[in-house]
Amino acid sequence: MRDDNDPGTLDLITGGLMLGYARVSTDDQDLTLQRDHLRAAGCNKLFAEKVSGASRARPELERMLDHLRPGDVVTVTRLDRLARSTRDLLDVAERIRNCGAGLRSLAEPWADTTSPAGRMVMTVFAGIAEFERSLILDRTRTGREAAKARGVQFGPRPTLSPAQLDHAKQLIEHEERAVSEVADLMGVHRSTLYRALSRAGREDR
Repeated sequence: MRDDNDPGTLDLITGGLMLGYARVSTDDQDLTLQRDHLRAAGCNKLFAEKVSGASRARPELERMLDHLRPGDVVTVTRLDRLARSTRDLLDVAERIRNCGAGLRSLAEPWADTTSPAGRMVMTVFAGIAEFERSLILDRTRTGREAAKARGVQFGPRPTLSPAQLDHAKQLIEHEERAVSEVADLMGVHRSTLYRALSRAGREDR
């Protein structure tokens, strides 16, 4: 649901449009407060939707990103309205940067990528996310080596140990990582992980 009646406010510094993005997780929540804050911050062109942060399908976010032009500035009330996780935030911020646009958060002024300090913070975040990914890869590799030492065979139809499956569920349910990313970390095909999660869900009933 977009507010398309206004062509958008121009940023006096960049000459680009000031765009706002708002999101709530359920139909029971109201977008009014976020819209009011974004308009007060100078955004007249708003993109808003009601969709869970865990959902990968966020059509209004995609429309906004497709709409971006050099010099535009995207504003959100909080970063968790824009992204599901640190990795997702960095990916979205990178797409915004590649368009020549900037990102601002009203609640987190340090995340203003139109400023040198904000860009530096996002660079640090990217380094932390990469470090976290390395730790996960190391833990997964250690788990695979321990499984091999116990005689577990890794072949064309790899399986996941209970410990690996628990770790995968933790990454997906609590860290909101994509199934395809977790499958890659576990060294299995995405369909293999889907089947294992589905089988575990039936056994837990």
